[in-house]
Amino acid sequence: MNRRSEWEAITASIRPQMEGRHEAREAVLKESRKLIQVCSKCIKHVHRRQLEEAESLLAEAKSMSASMRAASASHPEIRFAGYIQDAEKEMVEAAALLAIIQGTGLPSPDSLGIGLTSYLNGMGEAASECLRYALDEMRKGSMERAEELLQTMELIYDELTTFDFPDSLTGGLRRTCDALRAVIERTRSDLTMTQVQMGLMNELKRAGDGS
Repeated sequence: MNRRSEWEAITASIRPQMEGRHEAREAVLKESRKLIQVCSKCIKHVHRRQLEEAESLLAEAKSMSASMRAASASHPEIRFAGYIQDAEKEMVEAAALLAIIQGTGLPSPDSLGIGLTSYLNGMGEAASECLRYALDEMRKGSMERAEELLQTMELIYDELTTFDFPDSLTGGLRRTCDALRAVIERTRSDLTMTQVQMGLMNELKRAGDGS
């Protein structure tokens, strides 16, 4: 076999593999975008307190995630691509937020079929997302519920900060924790301010009733 024939035979054997890899990538990329959209809708329904709809969307997201993992199973270089990690992180955020609001058990990496990096960062983002719900509770005067959410946010933050590993392993978890810390500080400040205002209003009301 001459050199040209040898090289053509090698590339001919490689081409189908690359084509299969490309097809898998395109399919997974498309699915990851859909997954992010579904998870975003799930989170919106949680904030709207439409929890049944949120549960339905989360179930759909889990099914999509499983299909995405199956499609990328034979291609490790795709399985750990950034767009897959981002999509999985969104699903963790949606699942964790729904669990926190419903008061049910937090999802685990195994229960979601999610990698550790996506899971840890998703949990951090779910804790940050609690701020919006906590503010709604404060506006309603449900201070005890808002306090519970703050405690959950702090609990998640405290544990996440113990994963002191290089960013290459944690996917930038340190940045996620820094952002969460700022959200916690704002939540605590808003909660304290609201409690003070409510206390003053009650004092004024009592003073008015006594006059």
